Amino acid sequence: MDPSQPSIPISYPIKTLAELNSRTYFDSFHFPFNIASVPLLNVEKTKVPLPNRGRVLVCHDMKGGYTDDDKWIQGGSSNEETYAIWHWSLIDVFVYFSHSLVTIPPPCWTNTAHQHGVKVLGTFIAEWDEGRKSCDELLKTKESAHMYAERLAELAVALGFDGWLLNMEVELDVGQIPNLKEFTSHLTEIMHSSLPGSLVIWYDSVTIDGKLLWQNQLNEKNKPFFDISDGIFVNYTWQEDSPKLSAAVAGDRKFDVYMGIDTDVALDVLKKDNVSAAIFAPGWVYETQQPPDFQTAQNRWWSLVEKSWGRLHNYPLELPFYSNFDQGHGYHISVEGGQVQNAPWNNISSQSFQPILEYTDSPATIKVSVDFKEASYSGGGNITCKGTLEDDAYFTAKIFQGELVLGDFPLHFTYSVKTAAENSHLGLALEFSSAMNKSKSVLLANWETNQASNKFDLVVSPKQVKKSDTAPEWVIQKSSISMNGYTLTEIQIVCYRSKSSKLKQISDSQAVSLDFSAVLGHIAIKTPDQHTVFPPLSSWVVDSQYIKWTPGSNDSKTLSVKINWKLNNGDDSSFLKYNMYIVKQLSKVSRKLGGAIEESPEYLGVAHVKMFYVSDLVVPATTSALKFIIQVCSIDGTNQKLDHSPFLLIDVPSTT
Repeated sequence: MDPSQPSIPISYPIKTLAELNSRTYFDSFHFPFNIASVPLLNVEKTKVPLPNRGRVLVCHDMKGGYTDDDKWIQGGSSNEETYAIWHWSLIDVFVYFSHSLVTIPPPCWTNTAHQHGVKVLGTFIAEWDEGRKSCDELLKTKESAHMYAERLAELAVALGFDGWLLNMEVELDVGQIPNLKEFTSHLTEIMHSSLPGSLVIWYDSVTIDGKLLWQNQLNEKNKPFFDISDGIFVNYTWQEDSPKLSAAVAGDRKFDVYMGIDTDVALDVLKKDNVSAAIFAPGWVYETQQPPDFQTAQNRWWSLVEKSWGRLHNYPLELPFYSNFDQGHGYHISVEGGQVQNAPWNNISSQSFQPILEYTDSPATIKVSVDFKEASYSGGGNITCKGTLEDDAYFTAKIFQGELVLGDFPLHFTYSVKTAAENSHLGLALEFSSAMNKSKSVLLANWETNQASNKFDLVVSPKQVKKSDTAPEWVIQKSSISMNGYTLTEIQIVCYRSKSSKLKQISDSQAVSLDFSAVLGHIAIKTPDQHTVFPPLSSWVVDSQYIKWTPGSNDSKTLSVKINWKLNNGDDSSFLKYNMYIVKQLSKVSRKLGGAIEESPEYLGVAHVKMFYVSDLVVPATTSALKFIIQVCSIDGTNQKLDHSPFLLIDVPSTT
């Protein structure tokens, strides 16, 4: 691959110090596509050090890194069941790991981790003979150590991730250690000054006397590196007393000690000894194809982490809040109820806020799960509720645990519901608490007073109920509520079955419980002043680069082109996603033969930066022009109408 030439955008590592020093990465065609667009959730809070408690770091090491599922920035292979993490509420720090010298996290991981308040680190690793040669160059002088540290900091700041894991797995001369300390301390200092809240974590490898001896604890052999960084990732083969001994050495910084583990067994020990955990390669669940399927196995494994460590983040934390429960992969893609793609896909950047569904081995009356095969309202996922309920019975399941402090303004809730079984109904239950330890429960539902509604302090009927314009099976419900002085602490799904006109009989005297089936497509929460006003067409500048036409068969052509857009002025921070469509406008000859002026918009993909690369698009001979539409998507879940969206028109050259 020649990174300077246009091609489908990918993420890739830097493999040599010469490449790092030359800064050629910034000249790459792929560089701007690799910039993470999503800021850390609650940025002001994340500018301070990590919370003073035991933390969970996850080191993602799968198949050498940069797999077909995460390196393709605009969407990966057609793997609808790609590996993903959705238990972000249990993670503080995510490290993307490979065995290349400089591992740059693909932006899909940074985007979805940031959305959930999780910091993301790249990896700098020196190993084997090649790593020793790199260290000889890196540590030649104090100036060289500083220069390479500055190159790493520049990469992190430019690409929008939060720091580095340093893994020096080589033997060094003791005379090189002072410059290794200079490299580590300078990187830590410049990261902190350039990006407040950033992290540099040292891996337990080479010791202060230059020996490659994993200590498996914090001690005098590796503490000098701990003292000049933000923490240490301790190797995995520690003994039972290692966490306690490490905590004693760390003193007030005991939570900066991340004890490496690759199973859930040790978590209770680490929690008890007041240190942090570093979970290595949790993707083993996926790679070893744990039964019965990945979704179940992943939920089961992370439920053990939650049982031992507890939940670390709560959502919603700030407004606006929006979730369509998308995990970043699936069998189809929908926009406002209308299906725009009916094919397997994956793009982890498309992951929405993830619900916190409880995992249990025991069968429940209603199974609540994130589903990808059922037609979605938005994206490629939804929450399905299937099972059985008696008439006039209800069932609740928590989907979000919040920490949203409310002021003197109403909250507007919008959510989409689809029911597939007779008399199945779905609403939302909200739990609130106040500083005076008062609690209130509120039911948002469009059914009459019944056994379910009597359990709540307040029942709010939707102010507006309408069917989706593009998919009438979806019902959009809107409600408003004012709870000044309270904190929204929990959101639950409420499944209710109204009395049926017909009962299925298994005998003359006994009625069986009836099927229940309902789907929650999305949920959005915002205040009245957070109504999105999309910029008019005149506010956008759209252009193209690297246009390449290639002749095809039967007078067809293929087109490759990079499309760029930006706002002339104004704030675009609310627009982190853009749906891309193409409209093929037909030639006059085709229209004379009875064809339409143009075809219907065709979905191309999604952009998370203000550019999109179209590769080898087949253009039939009947096409005279191509209209690329950029549908602007707001963080509150609303989308600009296609007719009002910015676009680029490219004429198709005539065949001569």
